[in-house]
Formats: sequence, C-alpha cells, structure tokens
Amino acid sequence: MTKNKTKFVCQECGYESAKWMGKCMSCQQWNTFVEETEIKEKKNQPTKGVTGGKPLTLSEISSFKEKRYDTGIEEFNRVLGGGIINGSLVLVGGDPGIGKSTLLMQVAALAALQNKSVLYVSGEESPSQLKIRAERLSLLDSNFRIMAETNMLVIKKWVDEIKPDLLIIDSIQTVYDPDISSTPGSVSQVKEATSQIMNITKVSDMATFIIGHVTKQGAIAGPRILEHMVDTVLYFEGDNSGSYRILRAVKNRFGSTNEIGVFEMRDYGLKEVTNPSELFIEGGDKDAYGTVITASIEGTRPLLVEIQALIGHSSFGQPRRVTTGVDSNRISMLMAVIEKKMGMQLQNYDAYVNVIGGLQLKETAVDLAVLCAIMSSYKESAFNSKTLIIGEVGLTGEIRGVSHIEKRINEGKKLGFKVAIVPKINLEVLSNTKGIKLIGVSNVSEVIKYLS
Repeated sequence: MTKNKTKFVCQECGYESAKWMGKCMSCQQWNTFVEETEIKEKKNQPTKGVTGGKPLTLSEISSFKEKRYDTGIEEFNRVLGGGIINGSLVLVGGDPGIGKSTLLMQVAALAALQNKSVLYVSGEESPSQLKIRAERLSLLDSNFRIMAETNMLVIKKWVDEIKPDLLIIDSIQTVYDPDISSTPGSVSQVKEATSQIMNITKVSDMATFIIGHVTKQGAIAGPRILEHMVDTVLYFEGDNSGSYRILRAVKNRFGSTNEIGVFEMRDYGLKEVTNPSELFIEGGDKDAYGTVITASIEGTRPLLVEIQALIGHSSFGQPRRVTTGVDSNRISMLMAVIEKKMGMQLQNYDAYVNVIGGLQLKETAVDLAVLCAIMSSYKESAFNSKTLIIGEVGLTGEIRGVSHIEKRINEGKKLGFKVAIVPKINLEVLSNTKGIKLIGVSNVSEVIKYLS
C-alpha cells in the first residue's frame, strides 16, 4: 500500500512547498503554510463538458446574443453589465458584516418573484437564522429554497434534482469535498469546490453566485486562481460604521470593469442610491477653503465627488502625509509640483487629504482637483462652490487632457454647477456647453487666479 504524499500550501496565495516554511516565498506572509495531502488524479473517468466532450471548430459553434434577466435592483444590474446571464459564475467578496449575504438574499427573493427557481445554500447559518433575516428584509412572500449544507456531494445532488435557475453559495470557504483530506477553507478545498461549481454552472446553464471571505489585506481569501476561474468578481466596499456601501466590479467577462453600484444599508436591507453624485457632494460648507468638487469616471458612470485638504504646520521633524481615498504617493508628487512650479513651501507642513463618502479614486483626472484643494487650504482662500475642477497634472506643471470630458461636464450641469475648470486641450471636443462656463487651463500656475 503506497503512502499518501503530503505538501505544504500557503493559505494566502496557494504557493506549494515540499517542506514547511515560516515565510512564504511568493506572497511574503508569515506562518501561512498548512500541511495538506496531495490529491490523486482520478483516472479513466471521462466527463462531458460544455461542448459534449469533444473539441469544436468556430464554424460548428452556434453564435447567440447573451440573454440577461433583470435582478430587480438597478444598481446591481449596472455592475453586472445589464443583468444576470445564464451560465455565469460570479464571485462576491467583502469584509464581514458589509452586507454580502443581505444583498444576495434580496437578489434571490426578487428572482423567485420572477418565477425563477432559486437555491440558496448557506454553510454559515441555519435555516432558522436565514428565516429571521428574511423576516427582517420582508422577503417571506418570495418562494425560494434554502439549504444549510457544506458537503459538496450533497449540494451537487440537490442541484441535479432541483435544477435551479439561480444558485447562491454562502460561502465558498465553508464548502468541502469529502474525498479531499484537507480542512474546509484550505486552498485545496476552495480550489476543488470552485472547480466543481464552475463545471455544474456551465453544463446546466444556470447562474451561480458564490460569496468569498477576504483576508486582512482586503483580497479574497484562498488561491489567486479563484478569481481567474470565475466570470465576474465583485467587491463590496464601505465602512461598517457608516450606512453606505459600494459594489465594485473588478473583473467582468460580460460587462465593464470598475463599474460601481451604490447602496445604503437600512433596517429593512440594502436600498440602492440612484443618484450617487448628490450623495458624495451633499452636506458640509462648500464655500470653505480646502474643499473642491471634481468629476470622476467609475466604469461608465460619471460621479461628482468632494475632495478636502487640510494643510497645517508640522510639529514633528518629518511632516505627515495622510490620505483617504487617494494614493499617498500621488499626493506627495502633487505637493512637489506645487513647491517647484508655484513657489509654495510645503516641506514643513502636514497634509491631510480626504475623499468624502469613502470612495476610492484611482484615475489621474482628479489630480488638478487635489492640487487645488491643497493650494486652497494653504492660502486659506476658497474656490467658488459651483466650480467643477478636472484635469491630470504632469511633473512639469502641465495640465493634460482627460477622457469622457463630456460625460463629466454634463453631470456637473445636471447638479447645477456654473463653471468648470478643464484642460485647455479638452475644449476642442466639447460641443454643447450651454448652461456652464468652461475655463481652459494648460498649466497649474494659471489656476491660482481663480481663488476668491
């Protein structure tokens, strides 16, 4: 009888080693290796895949337009690319308590009301706990099936019997295959369970949502291959102490990536925010110095966001650079541009920059707004509260053009903005400027005169 071979697998990234190591050579994390038994390949068990077990040429494959059905939640439709597609596998990740299970239970209930067969499999809560949540969300009228199970073989048996249109697994880290000796949640179990769910989804042409836990760094736990196996990856972001949540698509084979949907957590569940621009700029004193409004593109949607900066004398030898919602390295670069090109000495000042609403801004089109907020706080002089500021800033102080300028300007006009400071090069493509005054600038030094 041959002895089962074992290996050590990093539970953060899936790196494999023949012996235990204190530090992973791949992700550089400490004490993440767990001993697992190697999975033996099953021989002589051919299976029929999506193509019926044989390769096809392109001419043999019938083309068809993807069919979507409405989730009943417009913000969720937007993030998915227009609705749920049969045969798609969607991974939803987020911090504990952020609202992943609440959102998918609402989706399950709305799908059931459309006469869709829905199976909600929970490995973390009992059926009675799920019913309590359904009562809180007022979903008892919807007729969808609930099952508390973690054994993959049992789940497959009921999926084959019920043949649901929509399958929800909460969460993938609790599901295990009894043929694999490692514990539930290990890299081997997560990889194998996801592989089996993916095969069921593609063959049966149903839609599947799986919930994934996240690590301390905010990434979905388990091997990185997990995100490559699924069709769509959604991240639920937000502060647990606040009421607003942002659902972001970071991968989508059927729609735009970096698309976002905004929700508000209420006592009765998640309520979609149909006009998030108003949310991100409402409240506060817009005429105060250090405050600037800009327009950012998130996926296909323009969003108006408020950027605040506070510049003050440093009490330490090393000035602080604290940022929320923007890259701290980008802030240091913009402050260097201000010092070099505008003569403002900021080397002995602390800088605090914040994006209101908890939104994470990654595009460079907000550079000019961040620079203006810093400059406004330093000079203690404000910009007009009805002024929109858009543009990318280069190291030489030049202001470069940005994409989707018309979408940004139209969003500003819709919310009553009267003036927009934009890159001069973008003025050439703007046609309908009625209702808003456009000011083109080509260098950061040209912006300072618009301070009040």
